[in-house]
Amino acid sequence: MPAWIKRLPTAPAGRRSKWLVLAAWLIAAVALGPLAGKLGEVEDSGPNAFLPRGAESAAVNTELEKFRTDELMPAVVVYTGDISAARKLAADERGEFGGFAAEGEQIAPPVPSDDGKALMTVVPLDGGDGLTDRVDELRDVAGANAPPGVDVEVGGPAASLTDQVAVFDSLDATLMIATGSVVAVLLLITYRSPILWLFPLISVGFAAVLTQVGTYLLAKHAGLPVDPQSAGILMVLVFGVGTDYALLLIARYREELHRQEDRHTAMRIALRRSGPAVLASAGTIAVGLACLVFADINSSRSLGLVGAVGVVCAFLAMVTVLPALLVIAGRWVFWPFVPRHGTPARKARTVWSRIGAAVARRPRWSWLMSVGVTGVLALSATGITMGLSQAEMFQDKPESVVAQERISAHYPSGASDPAEIVARADRAADVRKAAAGTDGVAAVRDGDRTPDGALVSYAVVLQDAPDSQAAKDTVDRLRDAVHGVDGADALVGGTTAQTLDTQRAADRDLRTVIPVVLLVVLGVLILLLRSLVAPLLLLATVVLSFFAALGGSNLLFEHVLGFAGVDWSIPLMGFVFLVALGIDYNIFLMHRVREEAGRLGHARGVLEGLTSTGGVITSAGVVLAATFAVFAGLPLVTMAQMGVIVGIGVLLDTFLVRTVLVPALALDLGRVFWWPGRLARRPARGDGDCGDGDSGDGASGDGEGAAGQAAGREAVLPG
Repeated sequence: MPAWIKRLPTAPAGRRSKWLVLAAWLIAAVALGPLAGKLGEVEDSGPNAFLPRGAESAAVNTELEKFRTDELMPAVVVYTGDISAARKLAADERGEFGGFAAEGEQIAPPVPSDDGKALMTVVPLDGGDGLTDRVDELRDVAGANAPPGVDVEVGGPAASLTDQVAVFDSLDATLMIATGSVVAVLLLITYRSPILWLFPLISVGFAAVLTQVGTYLLAKHAGLPVDPQSAGILMVLVFGVGTDYALLLIARYREELHRQEDRHTAMRIALRRSGPAVLASAGTIAVGLACLVFADINSSRSLGLVGAVGVVCAFLAMVTVLPALLVIAGRWVFWPFVPRHGTPARKARTVWSRIGAAVARRPRWSWLMSVGVTGVLALSATGITMGLSQAEMFQDKPESVVAQERISAHYPSGASDPAEIVARADRAADVRKAAAGTDGVAAVRDGDRTPDGALVSYAVVLQDAPDSQAAKDTVDRLRDAVHGVDGADALVGGTTAQTLDTQRAADRDLRTVIPVVLLVVLGVLILLLRSLVAPLLLLATVVLSFFAALGGSNLLFEHVLGFAGVDWSIPLMGFVFLVALGIDYNIFLMHRVREEAGRLGHARGVLEGLTSTGGVITSAGVVLAATFAVFAGLPLVTMAQMGVIVGIGVLLDTFLVRTVLVPALALDLGRVFWWPGRLARRPARGDGDCGDGDSGDGASGDGEGAAGQAAGREAVLPG
């Protein structure tokens, strides 16, 4: 291998090359910055963006494009209250609504409910660009002159889409501001320096620009799927993961500054020693997220692939521009706690050495108690209610949800959002007859034909609310009925069908993606630790942590936050994020433990690894959990649930799994933990004590010795 390739990983620490690295990033940021602002141009917010690949409802959306040159999307204006006054208001406003209707479309007279207590006017809008603006303008007009006692709401598919878009429109800015503020505050608390906290944030800023540019280019030229949800989560992931890597690198650099007089040498050593762990972590998270490419649901695939791009960009920034900035700035960035050459990096006894000693005294009891705590939390996951209705998707009810509730109270619940049937025109009569005779169907409206007369579409009004289980059952019966018409090639779509298809695809994705993620993460751990037992145990602890996080989150959802259930996408998304991110901290810990075990022996190496990485991993876990906790305040319940489950899972991994469970298992098993690797076969250099793990009595002394030895070890807080 050429010498320059070997020197490349430490180039940011070079006396001249550090300037070249910084210059390269600055040039790239200036040159590519304009592309970062174009990410919104490639986001897919179309009707199939959140649906499964190959779903029947997605095929219906595609076929419906053939029926018109301009896609129509109805808004439904609902009048309730004083019905006499409402009738006059609806008649007056009908003329005004004509200005909003799509070209060539007419506003039908208001439709009274069977109970005579409501009126409904359907406004067919052009579903192209500017739809949300037209809905906002329609809402300004509807009910503007309503007399006392008359309530007017605008709902229907167009209004529902507008309310969802409103959430995502402010999502990026809200998340960026909130995440940046949270990270800045936590870094200030962690470093207790008025200067140092800026360097990780500057580096994350470079990573964010590179991420947006890379995502935009891949979406535009390589077909990378991007939707508003994945674009919003992307920045939070980059902030969280990037800050984690910054904390790990800075801690190791600070340690080496106590040992090395020259800061360039200190950074080279820090990069060489922490680089493999950071690379393994980034690789595990990126590949784990990329496994979502096997998911059927398009939004899941988008989130996984876009997230993988973000992790790679965060890794590149943290091992290049951050080291360059730190070396250029010098030791003073740590002021007022400047690391001096020749001084110890930490006190002889720390909170982490005490925790290690306590675990070492009774390792078997420690890991059994840890499993018991996580197991109790995991049991709470058995009572989860899966699925959210449209009304339950928002923490605060938007106008479209209120309108749907009024419609459901006075009309057949599916009147505002009917199912759609597309079939061959030559079998139209048979298809209509089959649909009309289906149990749960309230009415089949007159059909439309494509310009060439080949296809016909019918709007089918369901008796039950579009997002109810009864409506989903009706869709199943409806599909069976129309599929039974020979030669009709009939398809059933619409909102209810989309919900049903997504629910079933989520179940399939769980069975498909989870085994792939587990195998990939296991492979990375085996390569990193050169062992089989340790990776299997580490993976088992992370899976246990996921179920504990799911159970703990369900308790919060049900008893604190008041959510009606858990969205179908959460178990898979939560699993992938928590396994990838949770194994992250085990990688940081065990990479150091393996290094120390080769020098000090197994038992002392475990405790020294825990003591050395305790501060930095805890800080990293708190930062990552806090960044995802930002989601909890968003109006969309799905995003809030994602933030809660990832935040709880990361905290469990940080304070219980990595601090107690994993070290206790390693101490209890002894050298078998590294089987069949080298550390399992022969004593290491140093004191020769690899420990048999059968008793924690001797290990306690190791812990005290490990805590007091070594001139410097990783720590985030000075002293």
